[in-house]
Amino acid sequence: MGALIDVRDTPLSVDDALQAVRHDAAGGVVLFVGMVRDQNDGKPVSLLEYEAYGAMAKAEMQRIADEIVAGHAEVRIAAIHRVGALKVGDIAIVCAASAPHRQLAFEACRLLIDGIKERVPVWKREHGPDGSTWVGWEGPSRP
Repeated sequence: MGALIDVRDTPLSVDDALQAVRHDAAGGVVLFVGMVRDQNDGKPVSLLEYEAYGAMAKAEMQRIADEIVAGHAEVRIAAIHRVGALKVGDIAIVCAASAPHRQLAFEACRLLIDGIKERVPVWKREHGPDGSTWVGWEGPSRP
């Protein structure tokens, strides 16, 4: 498996992910680029803050990648998640998958981003004109 799995506090490069999954047997490469948008649920968003315990997040991202390629040795995976304060338009995550054929590349990339969103411990705080809130946080208020 070719893999680039990382959590970074610097701007992300789509080219890094693309280069990590390219190989001679890859007939298809699928990229997913998640960006900070200017609204969520109809409310303005000016900034997102992502927090993660890097080693734990990377380990879970690696487990997800390993699960995806377990039955498909020809698939290569890359996933890079950004942490810190991100402005509207900044890239928050890049996922890439390559395979001999497009269908498998699309499937692998979809499994990758869905798995990361569901399982990786990355927390997001949205900032807007009414203050900030932790997205998906259940329980007492966080500072």
